[in-house]
Amino acid sequence: MSDAALPPDSAAAPAATPASEPITPAQRDDLRRQGILLTSIEELYNWGRSHSVWPLNFGLACCAIEMIAASMARFDIARFGSEVFRPSPRQADLLIVSGTVTKKMAPQVIRLWNQMPEPKYCIAMGACAISGGPFKQGYNVLKGIDRFIPVDIFIPGCPPRPEALLHGLVQLQAKIRGQPLTGPDAPRHLRSDVECNCPIPEFGAHDLVPTQNPTVWQPPQPIVRPDKA
Repeated sequence: MSDAALPPDSAAAPAATPASEPITPAQRDDLRRQGILLTSIEELYNWGRSHSVWPLNFGLACCAIEMIAASMARFDIARFGSEVFRPSPRQADLLIVSGTVTKKMAPQVIRLWNQMPEPKYCIAMGACAISGGPFKQGYNVLKGIDRFIPVDIFIPGCPPRPEALLHGLVQLQAKIRGQPLTGPDAPRHLRSDVECNCPIPEFGAHDLVPTQNPTVWQPPQPIVRPDKA
């Protein structure tokens, strides 16, 4: 039927409205200043988790002194909701590997990690925890705790200052706030295809057995130049 055949009092069908565009962060901040808060369950859930990360009361070497200093009044780690250092791994969210990890101590560190409930996170604090530091060539020192447990934040230094640890904690909070609740990028405690516990190595005749956890660390492959192949 043509438009001319329509009754005089009939209204034309309304035009399709375009889909609304997502609100930009600047617009969201402007609404927040007006007293209007826009959020989602995912953002609220991750915000609560990121501001209640409780570290384990655990230290290994000289980096532990800097970790203790970060909890004092001068640096005030309580600003980030992480002042509650728990004496039990079953009440902690964050394992700060602060210092040299010897091969004799490595199984105990991994055992503490397995006893921590999910969601849990790990910070490797200092050059020794990251790569062995000045003791890298020693037969008794582990060349990085990331060979056995997943590390979320690496803090270089020998030892790093308390401000560096606080910066690492801020980076960890940003990582937690950016985690989706579904999909392949969801945290371990929300996925059924990821094993949360790590195998605890045993003392072999010459080294730890196994020497690394293949699910979290693989030895780097040598780079072969085309002209040298």
